Amino acid sequence: MTDSVPVAIVTFALSIGAMWVGAEAFVSSAAGVARRFGLSDLVVGLTVVALGTSAPEAAVSVDAALVGNGDIAVANVVGSNLFNIGIVLGGIAAIVGVRSSSRMVRRDGVAMILSTVLLLAVLWDLQVSRLDGVVLLLAFAGYLTALFVRPDESGDAPTEPRRATWLTALLLVGGLATIVAAAHFLVESAVSIAETAGLSEWVIGETIVAVGTSTPEIIASVTAARNGMGDIAAGNLIGSNVFNALFILGITSTIAPIVVVETAIGTTTWLLFLSVLTAVLLGTKGRLGRLEGAVLVAINVSRWILDIL
Repeated sequence: MTDSVPVAIVTFALSIGAMWVGAEAFVSSAAGVARRFGLSDLVVGLTVVALGTSAPEAAVSVDAALVGNGDIAVANVVGSNLFNIGIVLGGIAAIVGVRSSSRMVRRDGVAMILSTVLLLAVLWDLQVSRLDGVVLLLAFAGYLTALFVRPDESGDAPTEPRRATWLTALLLVGGLATIVAAAHFLVESAVSIAETAGLSEWVIGETIVAVGTSTPEIIASVTAARNGMGDIAAGNLIGSNVFNALFILGITSTIAPIVVVETAIGTTTWLLFLSVLTAVLLGTKGRLGRLEGAVLVAINVSRWILDIL
């Protein structure tokens, strides 16, 4: 573990930068391959892009669980989900507004709420066992089945399939390897900072680590929104939340059972409230307006302040 606080801070910042570079390479190559198979922007956002941008959360949570930092493993997932809808989606909506489809709200918004309910249920006894992990993974498999059994119609003209090049394969593998390596150093430096500052691992995981691992979601969603692709921006964030709650925590607890502090229940309950509110707001008038976005940001910032205090 890093002994010097300045070194830990520099390591933490460099780890975030490395994860961003790795996720950017992974997402761009994976999304390109998916579109060659005719998948719609929304499905790409909910699956391929969501998986790629959630890779840092996966790497950090697994690494944290393996070294016995269960609070960081779970707090990273819960905190990232809060950040995704409270800050990223809310912030984008507050600036430019985000359009949504009724199908996205009915299927994916509901999936986000149900995945949070299941997450709260498995955390209720303050531990996530291997059996809990299997249940989460089965629920995730059901969500993927729902996505691909009735895929969205793509409004884009079909593109001619092309062979995946060696460069695409290199970007996929190299991006993932970079994310995994950076995650290890991020966890070590975060724990060092937490111990020095006298903050709990849960608070560090829910705030600083969660923001760091959510960097790819920020980049991907802001880029999509600026290009007028509201569906892929909102879909990426909602999909990432489902991935985080079901797939990441499922994989993590299957590999190494997790024990958490009681704070996890209160924070996850707050996440459930924010998830329901987000789905309701997305379902009104087919868009998330500036005022609604500002409300989401204000709520999440207030929660952060309360947790730190």
